[in-house]
Amino acid sequence: MSIKSFLEYLLLEKKYSLHTHKAYQTNLESFKNFVAESQPDADGIEDVTYSEIRSWIVNLIQQGNSSRTVNRKLSVLRSYYKFLVRNEIIEVSPLKEHKALKMASKVPLPFSEQEVFDVLDGDFYPDNYLGVLQKTLISLFYFTGIRRIELIELKCSHVDIEQGMMKVLGKRNKERLVPLLSQMCTQLLLLLKHQEDEQIPRESGLFFVSTKGKKLTEAFVYQTVKKYFNEVTTKSKISPHVLRHTFASHLLDQGAGINAIKELLGHSSIAATQHYTHGSIATIKSEYKKAHPREKNNNI
Repeated sequence: MSIKSFLEYLLLEKKYSLHTHKAYQTNLESFKNFVAESQPDADGIEDVTYSEIRSWIVNLIQQGNSSRTVNRKLSVLRSYYKFLVRNEIIEVSPLKEHKALKMASKVPLPFSEQEVFDVLDGDFYPDNYLGVLQKTLISLFYFTGIRRIELIELKCSHVDIEQGMMKVLGKRNKERLVPLLSQMCTQLLLLLKHQEDEQIPRESGLFFVSTKGKKLTEAFVYQTVKKYFNEVTTKSKISPHVLRHTFASHLLDQGAGINAIKELLGHSSIAATQHYTHGSIATIKSEYKKAHPREKNNNI
């Protein structure tokens, strides 16, 4: 039972996305190469002890990896060894007693409404397909809270502009329906018009494609968000993920229920959604103070 079998299991049985599958493969190969260099006589990573894993952890930290990154890599390794235990290849996982590294809680600071409006209403976009594409990407992040990989993989057949609905394929191939507001629909129609006018081809039925009709890269999407928000903000952290966090925070600020936000974001639990809404804790405190009977009586 090899790494290849585990990766096939993730794709075929767990229904992990190709993006996640690639990340798991990269992490496992990284650990395999480390073991091969440090333990030349080892047959593979199936029989390693926690001592070797601990050496890898030290090596990762020395390379400048954060505790969060190390924990993510170890989570992949833990899943692999659980798979081996389930298939009776090994008796006990070498990570059975491992405790995750402590991390400082980092909640991304959302953009203000004014910052988002300044970007969406800015006149700095090129007057061509590229400019419309870039503005549409930013708009969709803010209007829907979609993930970067979900945006890149979005199919034409999953976007119903007439009905104002979009089907999104999220983590582990979980589908969700996301409504599209009228402004977003108008922007999507503008993009389609430019695609037609400039005769942009489409690759594999994808909704968003480059000027050459090819699938967008993650780097292009990231740089698009970075470029335009750098025009209006001094925040150091700028990314599609921050826009996703901003989407959730602004909805919460305007009174949206956390369960509705959870469904829009495609989270499996409220706990995951709460991570995105910590930036609105002041709003929650204010509403709590105004609503609690004892506090209201105290103000009389």
